[in-house]
Amino acid sequence: MTASADETGMTGMASATPLAHARLVAVKIGSSLLVDQATGTLRKTWLAGLAADIAALRARGCQVIVVSSGAIALGRRPLGLPAGKLAVEQAQAAAAVGQIRLAQGWEEALAPHGIPSAQVLLTLADTHDRRRYLNGRATLKTLLDLGACPVINENDTVATDEIRYGDNDRLAARVALMAEADALALLSDVDGLYTANPRSDASARRLDRIGRITPEIEAMAAGAGSDVGTGGMRTKLLAAKTALSGGCAMAICLGDVDRPLSQLAEGGAATWFVPETSPVNARKRWIAGMKPEGRLVVDAGAARALARGASLLPAGLRGVDGAFERGDPVAIATQEGDAIGAALSGYSSDEARAIAGLQTSQIEAALGHQARAAVAHRDDMVIWDDATAEAAALPSPKPTVPGPRPD
Repeated sequence: MTASADETGMTGMASATPLAHARLVAVKIGSSLLVDQATGTLRKTWLAGLAADIAALRARGCQVIVVSSGAIALGRRPLGLPAGKLAVEQAQAAAAVGQIRLAQGWEEALAPHGIPSAQVLLTLADTHDRRRYLNGRATLKTLLDLGACPVINENDTVATDEIRYGDNDRLAARVALMAEADALALLSDVDGLYTANPRSDASARRLDRIGRITPEIEAMAAGAGSDVGTGGMRTKLLAAKTALSGGCAMAICLGDVDRPLSQLAEGGAATWFVPETSPVNARKRWIAGMKPEGRLVVDAGAARALARGASLLPAGLRGVDGAFERGDPVAIATQEGDAIGAALSGYSSDEARAIAGLQTSQIEAALGHQARAAVAHRDDMVIWDDATAEAAALPSPKPTVPGPRPD
């Protein structure tokens, strides 16, 4: 039975799911879906169906990123490790063995569709540290542009409790925001969030569509029941909060069915968490709201190019104020002192000063190593404009910008 209630942030199910119009989709798969618990091997038939779904999405122009569990489960049996909870070093050893099998399984599943697979291993720090975040984001974007399907897992071989997510639901949400995904699908053993545990309460109702996460919904998740992995409904709700904050729609849906993404796209049973804004606008608000660590001063030509949506190249950079590292937030100003935007810097302040005014071909000689072309990439930038600021709910243009930091 389904439910909707506007006073709790829920509305009736829309005729078309967010997946139907998504340009980039992230999909999270748990160990219990991928690995046969009795044999400790991949469920190849199920995986082949999911690969066909991924191919179908790509055929209509939608890029796909996969967040896949399964490394530890696949590495247990070859090492003779027992069932149940493993010591940290045992789990890390199992992950090292299982990652090879997991990557091979995805490669074999996607290859018949002509889709290259790419393994990406991340830790909590990789998605929280701005510099690593930008590096990971650039890698994912390049892989997608080159036609590959990134398959992401937590790097359990090196991650310990203080640098682990502990579940791939929250990792998937962070990856979805990193890549600016429009939708995230958490394939689960239940078809959504219920008002109570549907396995023990016949009156439990599924919530089809949630616009905001209220205390009432959080209370439901505490006893709703979920899968047997390291996640659970509470972690899925934490993932939903992250996704919504970045403008990404998220679905909790049944994964142990043939072609699960096709069923979800066609309006299959699920709980959809639907944001009020888009990933692009959410990211712009995030960048605009950060306290700048310094500023980049640009000439008139660069200012015009930025207003048209271009990245900031060294040739248009005329000054650098403050001390900052790559990935830190910076203000962008004209030589007259007018603030025109904000960005995440592609270079440290020292590097930016060294290449200011240079042509792109001169960067390597100036820095002594190969480097990226943009001082600030357009994807990591917001330029003040009254009309676009209002449409995107961005802060109003600022009349002044911070000067150099005191010594």
